[in-house]
Amino acid sequence: MAIGKARSNKRSSSSSRSSTLTTTILVALCIFGLWLLAPNTLVYPRTTTRTSATTSSQSSSMPDSHEIHPTEPIPKKSQPVFQDSQGDLPEDAIQTDHGATHNDHTDESPELPNQSSTGSKAQAEADNVSEQDSGPENNGDSDSSSDNNNEAEGDGGGGDTDNRDVKETDPDVGENPQKLHGAESVDEQGEQQQLQNQNSEETSITQNQEAEETREEHTSASAENNQEEGTSDDKLDDHQSSDNNEHEISDEDQQKRLEQHQQQEDDQVQQGKSQEDTQGTSNHDQVEHDEAPLAQTGNHINQSQLGGRKNPETHESQHNILHNNNSIKNISSEQTGRKATNPDTSDFFPTGERSQIPKESKKNSWSTQANESENQKDRRQNGQDDQDGSIINYKWQLCNVTAGQDYIPCLDNEKAIAKLRSRTHYEHRERHCPEDAPTCLVPLPKGYKKPLQWPQSRDKIWYHNVPHTKLAEVKGHQNWVKVSGEFLTFPGGGTQFIHGALHYIDFLEEAVPDIAWGKHSRVLLDVGCGVASFGGYLFERNVLAMSFAPKDEHEAQVQFALERGIPAINAVMGTQRLPFPSGVFDVVHCARCRVPWHAGGGALLLELNRLLRPGGYFVWSATPVYQTLEEDVMIWNEMSNLTVSMCWELVTIKKDKLNSIGAAVYHKPDSNECYDKRKHNHPPMCKSDDDPNAAWYIPLQACLHKVPIEANQRGSDWPEEWPRRLQTPPYWLNRSQMGIYGKPAPEDFTADYEHWKQVVSKLYLSGLGISWSDVRNIMDMRAVYGGFAAALKDLKVWVMNVVNIDAPDTLPIIYERGLFGIYHDWCESFSAYPRTYDLLHADRLFSRLKKRCKLIPVMAEVDRIVRPGGKFIMRDDSSTIREVENVLKSLHWEVHLTFSKNQEGILSAQKTEWRPDSYAASS
Repeated sequence: MAIGKARSNKRSSSSSRSSTLTTTILVALCIFGLWLLAPNTLVYPRTTTRTSATTSSQSSSMPDSHEIHPTEPIPKKSQPVFQDSQGDLPEDAIQTDHGATHNDHTDESPELPNQSSTGSKAQAEADNVSEQDSGPENNGDSDSSSDNNNEAEGDGGGGDTDNRDVKETDPDVGENPQKLHGAESVDEQGEQQQLQNQNSEETSITQNQEAEETREEHTSASAENNQEEGTSDDKLDDHQSSDNNEHEISDEDQQKRLEQHQQQEDDQVQQGKSQEDTQGTSNHDQVEHDEAPLAQTGNHINQSQLGGRKNPETHESQHNILHNNNSIKNISSEQTGRKATNPDTSDFFPTGERSQIPKESKKNSWSTQANESENQKDRRQNGQDDQDGSIINYKWQLCNVTAGQDYIPCLDNEKAIAKLRSRTHYEHRERHCPEDAPTCLVPLPKGYKKPLQWPQSRDKIWYHNVPHTKLAEVKGHQNWVKVSGEFLTFPGGGTQFIHGALHYIDFLEEAVPDIAWGKHSRVLLDVGCGVASFGGYLFERNVLAMSFAPKDEHEAQVQFALERGIPAINAVMGTQRLPFPSGVFDVVHCARCRVPWHAGGGALLLELNRLLRPGGYFVWSATPVYQTLEEDVMIWNEMSNLTVSMCWELVTIKKDKLNSIGAAVYHKPDSNECYDKRKHNHPPMCKSDDDPNAAWYIPLQACLHKVPIEANQRGSDWPEEWPRRLQTPPYWLNRSQMGIYGKPAPEDFTADYEHWKQVVSKLYLSGLGISWSDVRNIMDMRAVYGGFAAALKDLKVWVMNVVNIDAPDTLPIIYERGLFGIYHDWCESFSAYPRTYDLLHADRLFSRLKKRCKLIPVMAEVDRIVRPGGKFIMRDDSSTIREVENVLKSLHWEVHLTFSKNQEGILSAQKTEWRPDSYAASS
């Protein structure tokens, strides 16, 4: 029995262990099954992707009234629009069924709004949107073009090869329907982050591999590219091929050049110090006079130049006006993309101590370009003939000119150009405005379409909007522009950076880290910009580039830039100063622009010295820097002697092996020590009566202006880093200086900024029926402090701030805060192609302007530079509003809204595609 009982206990124990094991296994299987069903599996993101695609498809069909607010950041995509190019792209690489580039993936893969960036990047984009200015999402391209020699040269290739997220948009073929983005849940953002992290890692690996392949093949590709170019204008381009490697300077020669430049500087200051002491002292007094704050110039503006603003002078009176004597009319919802309603009258003229701007003071001490500039034409004829009755049914005609649809009156004045005695200094490329401003309308190109939205427009535009192919034929192998079906595409290249503007931009910052794009360096001048790809890509670094090139045989280069949504103007460095103040550009850039800097006593380089901020950098990327051909060596020696005599320090000569080019970077002095110790007074110091800020029709002077050194002088210190400089009153504005509106200058600045923030947020962004996603190029026709542009900082737009020649010269303040602009007289034509701005803004401009010139020619100019579908916002006195409204109706513009109270009003209108049937007499 004992044995039997023992056996029974053993079987029972074994059975118990078996039962426990079975239970454990079942529990484990249950846990494993639950884990498989959990949401954090590897399968789930794929399901989310399909759901996102469905959501995108559904949202595409939603009405425009569900559109997100324009200030909401648009998420990034992880894949770049263009990879680094290997030079000349094969035909099958640039053609697709829809005519888009091969690298434009959106023809095959629709955009997935909820998948375009990782959760962290999307959140970072939202958090940082307040620190961005003019659309850092841009992936624009960059080139250098001929300025004086009419040999437009540009640089850059495809996208950057670094592990960088470059935004991509959906280049739809057609009218580019607007994408709508719904709000994402927290779970969807987490799922999006997982998927995007995986895509970003894959993209980074691919980019690194392609970058390595590009570096291995760039030499042979460069040789093939240069063999294809056959025009006489571009002979020097062939020097970049591998066949000419023996002409490139060696590392030893590069070091010798730097040492030689330093030795020249030492030799210059070694002698002659004593003989310069007396002159240095007098020049110091001169610069104190020339560079003193505008408050000390003593130049007053008369009453006719300033006019008077009719805003209520007290908060109480303004409050009463808001509830009385109001009238609203012509509010239309057609073609606005949203329902127009009667907005609260307080949106038009915000109340409150901070937003209230008093009328302009008659006692301010600001100088004007009209007072300072010589050779000014007296164009102040009375404009009183333009009364309401005479312009209601004005008979418009098309311009009958040789330039046709690309007519720029002040640059295409054939009669004036034919009378020039010389063209040696490119006088024929400068402004020659007609005696009587044109009153005709410029025809539209056949097949014109609504421009593509930014940033899609950065990479391609409609061919029929700018139907020119010469640059594609001459520069296509350098990745400037290519013809792809019904589009012109811009791979981001040019002569000096065939393999990408982003790589070139990084190359420059690596050469001189103190450049610090987007922080230390914010405003740049790009000389000979080509199609402005360099400036377009600088948006990603929070840098604004004022790009310019002449209107020459390389047709439409600036027009290409503006059609793409990149800032640019038509200008040439010839016999006159450029229309900018002194010392306002943080960096000046010249990439293969072929300007003869050394000629004429260095007058052109001295003009750049006038424009460059003390302590700023000049970047010169051209063959004399890195080639050893006889002509290049001669130019380098001349340039070296000139820069040493100008006290410019040669910071570095850097080679870019990927693009087979080199760049020399110079530093402008921020003190006068070198000027006082120069061995020879050549170039001479400027005379005491030569105002460096005078820039409207002022002849070039081959002389040097001293650097401001007093603490209260503009230019004696560097501005705040971006974006702090946008809202910080410049250090050289002092309380003893009266501002435009009669307050101490720093308070005036702040009040203007707060005023425009309220007007833009309460009215412009929502009350005028404007679809801001269609707006990219903006011009403020009367900018004052640039407050309107500053208030648009978070939108993906850029603003050309215009300071009128008879208005207080506040343009230096605009540059100081990290914005840019230009001097202009609206009695003359602006130096831009037709159909190049999406929105024009005029605050109390026309009531002043009609005292000097007639209204019809000014409105013809407004019609010329605004794109069909573009907008016009005007704030002025009620009588002037009525006059402009009548002219706009005669032009068949759609007047969406007019509002008036207490003899002040606002108008919002939109240009149509209407053109008259008849042509004016030949001109």
